[in-house]
Amino acid sequence: MRLTQWGAALTGAAALLLTACTVVDLDENGKPIMPADPNAKASFDNQTPQQIAQQTWQPRILDAAKNHALDASALSTQLKTPSDKPQSVFVRLSGKVERVEASSANEQKLVMTVNGQPLQIQTGPVMRGNAIRDAAGFRFDEFTNQVQYAQLSRALNREAVKHLPKVDDSWSGKNATVLFATTLTGGKANEAAALELTQEAP
Repeated sequence: MRLTQWGAALTGAAALLLTACTVVDLDENGKPIMPADPNAKASFDNQTPQQIAQQTWQPRILDAAKNHALDASALSTQLKTPSDKPQSVFVRLSGKVERVEASSANEQKLVMTVNGQPLQIQTGPVMRGNAIRDAAGFRFDEFTNQVQYAQLSRALNREAVKHLPKVDDSWSGKNATVLFATTLTGGKANEAAALELTQEAP
C-alpha cells in the first residue's frame, strides 16, 4: 500500500471514530457529567445524607406517617403481641403529657401513657436511634455503603427537630397530639422520635 493510501485509510478511520463519539459536558471540576441510566435502580449514591433527608422528608416521611400511623389502640395491640424481630412504625397519639424529661438540655422528651405504661418521645435537639429511617422503609441496598445508611438516621433525626416546637415544662399536664416513629422490641416502644407535635387548646 502506498503512503497516500495509508494516509487516506487513517483519515477515514479517524472520521469514523469521531462520528461515533458523543460529546459529554464537564462539571465545574472538569469531570464528565454522565447522563442517568433510565434502567438503573433508584439510588442515593451521589447525595449527602442531609440532602436525602431534605428531599424525602415530605413524601417519604411525613406523608407516609400521616397515611399509615397506628393509633393508640393499634399500638397497644402490637405491644401486647410482639414480633420476633424489631419493627419500626409510625404512630399518632393524642392525650395528656404526663411530664417533660429535661434532665439534659440536648435530649428532651415528652412522656405520655400508652397501654398503662409511660412512653418517652424524643423532641430534640438531639434524637437517637433509627426509628424514622426504618419506619419510612429505607433499604440498605439504596445506599453506597453502611456508613451512608447509618448517617441517614442522624440526618433524618436532625431534620425532624427543625419542624418541632420548643418543648419545656409548660407542656406538662397539657393535652397534645404527636406524630412519631418508634421501634417496637420485646413488647416495648423504643427510640420514639417526634415528627410533628401540637399542643391542644384547653
